Amino acid sequence: MSGISSRGRVRIVGAAIAVSLAAGAVGCTDGERADAAHDWSTGPTEVCGGNAISVEAGKALKVITGASRFEGSGPDGTVAFAAKWLSEGYDSPAPDDGDICDIYAKNSAAGERLEATWELTWGPPKGEPASKFRVLPMGERALAAADAGSIQFPCRSEKLPGSTPAHIDIGVERWSPKDPEGDPEQLTDAYATVAHSFALAMAKELRCENDGGLKCSTPRDVRSRGEKSGRYRGR
Repeated sequence: MSGISSRGRVRIVGAAIAVSLAAGAVGCTDGERADAAHDWSTGPTEVCGGNAISVEAGKALKVITGASRFEGSGPDGTVAFAAKWLSEGYDSPAPDDGDICDIYAKNSAAGERLEATWELTWGPPKGEPASKFRVLPMGERALAAADAGSIQFPCRSEKLPGSTPAHIDIGVERWSPKDPEGDPEQLTDAYATVAHSFALAMAKELRCENDGGLKCSTPRDVRSRGEKSGRYRGR
């Protein structure tokens, strides 16, 4: 026969119920916390619609931001959407520039981002670029610095009516309250790679003839030729 009194049994049962309720409360709290901290970030090749960032450009994003996980700027922040906007507004009073997407590194400071944009320039490049830029032999003109990069290329396409090719400039620029961190040469190469990736994706989306001449002249090829010949301007 048990030596536990009725009052003792009541106390034990009450304690068990209290422990059970406490465990349930903790479980609910953990679930809410886990849901609140859901990770919406992606790998670099998945941002901006999934076809804007090549594997090489993904590595370049890590050089620029120090991060390997990113968030994009929503369903309209894609190369496909930007190309549709550009082609539908081409040769009309519509704006001749616009955004492609913004890229936010995971856990970055508020407002810190990379902005990718497009612009119709209506002619070959003119004038000298700012002294901070290195000029690279890609497209009609490619510029890269430690905090920005751009590539202009010609595009002859059924999506862009007219007898002469369009001239499209793709830019990638860093917006941050801090100065860029890292080796300036590596950062410059990284911006050239990311800008080229966006430009080639835009050329493909617009179905530009010969991919705007960008597929046969990648940043890696340019670096290789430049290192052999010493022809990099701005070094």
